[in-house]
Amino acid sequence: MTLSIYLIGLNHKTAPVEVREKFALAGVCPPPPEDLPAVEPDPDAPPPPLFPVGKHLREVVVLSTCNRVEVLAVGPGAETVEAVLERWAGLKGATADELRPYVYIHEQLEAVQHLYCVACSLDSMVLGEPQILGQLKDAYRKAVAQNATGVICNRLLHKAFSVAKRVRTETAIGGSAVSISYAAVELAKRIFGEMHDRQAMLIGAGEMAELAATHLLTSGIQKIFVANRTLERAVHLAEQFRGEAVPFELLHERLHEVDIIISSTGAPTAILKAKDLKPVLKKRRNRPMFFIDIAVPRDIDPDVNHLDNVYLYDIDDLNEVVEENLAQRQGEAVKARGIVAQEAVKFGIWLKSLDLTPTIKDLLDQGRVLGRRELAKTLKRIKANGKTHDDADVELALEMLVDSLVRKLYSQPITFLKRRAEEEDSARRYIDITRRMFNLDDERVPPDAHQDRRPPREGCGACNHVDSGD
Repeated sequence: MTLSIYLIGLNHKTAPVEVREKFALAGVCPPPPEDLPAVEPDPDAPPPPLFPVGKHLREVVVLSTCNRVEVLAVGPGAETVEAVLERWAGLKGATADELRPYVYIHEQLEAVQHLYCVACSLDSMVLGEPQILGQLKDAYRKAVAQNATGVICNRLLHKAFSVAKRVRTETAIGGSAVSISYAAVELAKRIFGEMHDRQAMLIGAGEMAELAATHLLTSGIQKIFVANRTLERAVHLAEQFRGEAVPFELLHERLHEVDIIISSTGAPTAILKAKDLKPVLKKRRNRPMFFIDIAVPRDIDPDVNHLDNVYLYDIDDLNEVVEENLAQRQGEAVKARGIVAQEAVKFGIWLKSLDLTPTIKDLLDQGRVLGRRELAKTLKRIKANGKTHDDADVELALEMLVDSLVRKLYSQPITFLKRRAEEEDSARRYIDITRRMFNLDDERVPPDAHQDRRPPREGCGACNHVDSGD
């Protein structure tokens, strides 16, 4: 039976956030089968798959993030898609008709190419972000632990990971800052170079400050201080990043200890002015300071920029950096999509070989069965009645074996050709294909010469090209 690959999903492009939340599958536990008695679950055993494999679903991998839910499924046909939609909707207490308007469905190479794009972050809200690859790897590991994958999904996911690695290696799609907090830290790295001997202070403890702290730690910053009007919030954030909380009223006294200041409070007026920083710079012996103001209204008075050895960037400066970097990523995305297209074609070739492999195996198995059967008959004749045989008798018996084996091996192809001979429109075509398939004319030709480039006659079921198997 021929199996097809399907990718059924919804994401930030096809569904608003409330729909993504409604049909999210992260953390969902499937109900126990009704026909099984309740048993104490094994805490070490992996949870059962959300989509149990069976008749309509042979392999499955589920990816669920804040911006997308996708089900990669392998099955025998369109009923696979319906089985996924009904199960998915049912897990969330809805119907397939409620889910259907928001989903996209890709089949075969379209599914392969889409999965590659997801792995390479070409389909993400933030182009080139690296988190999605880790999430995809986690989803695959979970599916493997649940015995929900097989030959096709295993091959496809491993190829997706290698394609993502190739894109990261051969393009710069992930090399530029495309978030405000990330851009701020990248600018700091340009000024200070190595960050391991630098200290930073976050003024404000909101989401933007938290993101900036994450990027600072990733860059290797030595220590992070957190100053906030609510000390409890400052302590909480500082503990997250192994830093130190600073009471807001001591902010000016501690500024001389840090090289980088990222400010994102909700203050209605500036909290730092040039006159406040002059004594700070004196204590630092004019060592440079880098200020990043991502607050609106601004936390740091623009007059700070007139001080020597002070670098100040505000939200507009950072937006310019982000937009420039996004344009660069779009250019790299073109290269990445070219790589994805190449790799999808390669996977398609492998996928087609799965259809051919069983036929080759069946042909060889049939030949072995016939050969052993005829050999048994021949050995039986040779040993009949306990007589001894000279070499001529053995040679004759083996010749008869070979003749009989050849007739039986080619019996079905000959019968097929005789039946086709009754169809005048296709007789010559099948005869020509057969002569080339078995190289009956003993021609020495390059492999591509076996391609049949003529269009099939109307109503003819023959394939467009046949390989010799050389």
